[in-house]
Amino acid sequence: MGRGDLSDAEWARLRPFLPVSIGRCGRWRDHRQVIDGILHRVRTGVQWRDLPERFGPWKTVYERHRLWSADGTWERLLQQVQAAADAAGEIDWDISVDSTIVRGHQHAAGAAPTRLRPGIKGGRRDGTPGRDAVARSRRPPGGGGAGGEGLGRSRGGFTSKLHLSADGRYRPLSLIVTPGQRADCTQFKPVLEKIRVPRPGLGRPRKKPDSLAADKAYSNGPIREYLRRRGIRHTIPEKSDSQAARLRKGARGGRPPGFDEDRHKKRNAVERAINRPKQFRAVATRYDKRGYIFLGTATAAVVAIWLRT
Repeated sequence: MGRGDLSDAEWARLRPFLPVSIGRCGRWRDHRQVIDGILHRVRTGVQWRDLPERFGPWKTVYERHRLWSADGTWERLLQQVQAAADAAGEIDWDISVDSTIVRGHQHAAGAAPTRLRPGIKGGRRDGTPGRDAVARSRRPPGGGGAGGEGLGRSRGGFTSKLHLSADGRYRPLSLIVTPGQRADCTQFKPVLEKIRVPRPGLGRPRKKPDSLAADKAYSNGPIREYLRRRGIRHTIPEKSDSQAARLRKGARGGRPPGFDEDRHKKRNAVERAINRPKQFRAVATRYDKRGYIFLGTATAAVVAIWLRT
């Protein structure tokens, strides 16, 4: 076992949730070898072609990662690992929400637009799907522009932004990728609604935290109304201009929003949760051209974090 590879205990936790080959295109290469190759690339940021030979053909490793990023396998693996932790009572549901900027490498630019119709790759001119039509149908739309791939431009060059929620033990619960200039408050609802931790046996997955803390970037009326409607206790400091406007209105301005200073101190959990995936070089710097592949890269890093905590 090499440095950064899955241990036997981690592999035993992950193995039951891995997809099984249907045998239509031959047998898959060993999942453990391929996942170790993916994690090696995510951890080191090495180019796919430069993967060590012990992980097998580099293209096999890349295609497995691309496919699992496209069809949501990485996100399902994350949910199953979270479900096992929740069943053992190891999730602190006092969560926090924040975002972080990721610098985009020049190799991340230039994704080509998807021109073929969904579900068709190869095949005859009459539109009959080819042998690998299944893989094409799992490729999310995008390309043809940096904005469609979660890349934004700034004075420093290309940037992406990772919006995430984290539990009280410094582990990300959900992830979303947007261009770097996207405001944090616009992704608050999608980040919360992406929390989905299955329960053992029957029952709906858990989506609602016990409480939530966030910084002033999320201090606005629609977000507070959304949290009240869902019955989520929250601690978000009020912006100074909002406070001044409320005071100018006098009695018509209403009461100030509640603020629990001790609860807000736990918001540093999300800052620590951001630092953990950024220890993986392919997350700290974006090399992936396609937005969904970069999201898969970040999710694979988070899966490793959950397995190792």
